[in-house]
Amino acid sequence: MIKVSYKISVDRDLCIACGVARTVCPQVFVLGDDNGKNRLLEEHSEETSGSSSIGSITEDLYDCVGKAADSCPVQAITVQRK
Repeated sequence: MIKVSYKISVDRDLCIACGVARTVCPQVFVLGDDNGKNRLLEEHSEETSGSSSIGSITEDLYDCVGKAADSCPVQAITVQRK
């Protein structure tokens, strides 16, 4: 069985650090200790900078991440099938 994966992007410039994504999906998101803004946890991260956090997840986390993206008040999170 092939696992579908998804690319996750967080626009950290747009993020207002409200904590909604971390609250809705703590398995994937955390507020960074570098600037207090949302980023992906290390196990899902491929690249993190002050302005973005990019990584991937598998199908089992899609609903959780989708809820976090939908809940983000500034729409700083995007999810795309790889």
